Amino acid sequence: MDVVQEPHPTVILAEDEASLYLQATHQSVWALQGQTPTIRVDVGRTKTYFYGTLNLMTGHELAMRADKMNAITSAKHLDQILQMYPDQNILLFWDRAPWHHGAAIRRVLEANPRLEPVIFPVAAPELNPQERVWKATRRAVSHNHNEPKLLGLADRFEKHLTTTQFQSSFLDHYGYNRVRPMFD
Repeated sequence: MDVVQEPHPTVILAEDEASLYLQATHQSVWALQGQTPTIRVDVGRTKTYFYGTLNLMTGHELAMRADKMNAITSAKHLDQILQMYPDQNILLFWDRAPWHHGAAIRRVLEANPRLEPVIFPVAAPELNPQERVWKATRRAVSHNHNEPKLLGLADRFEKHLTTTQFQSSFLDHYGYNRVRPMFD
């Protein structure tokens, strides 16, 4: 008797991290002639970090705010990803950041064989679709902002990440969507 097994559904994700400072990043703005816009400058270097994971199939973003970027925090974000997709295999594209290595990461990967990391080449941030998410969110939230507190800016940054659908051509570019129907 020939038995065919149903393949487990797989979700394809791209992950990266970003720093957010209170100091406004600059972008071109329109102003009335003779009325130079004022951009707030924060002399401090207080910052917060974000872990972001883009679902390349749906455009939905999973974000996590963090005080540090290290292997322990990265492992917590992997756990968050695993909880978000409890019944799916996970193909996770990420870079070679030092906090993607270490005992905490190894423990999560060994305990969850359905999570398969794929490492981007060295010095190739342009390949990672999550980088475009950061760029779009900075443009929408943190460029030329006038937020007086980092917490308020971080709240707006996180809200934009979690409520916006981000389209990516990554899967189309590498031919995935042409062969996908053969496996559905």
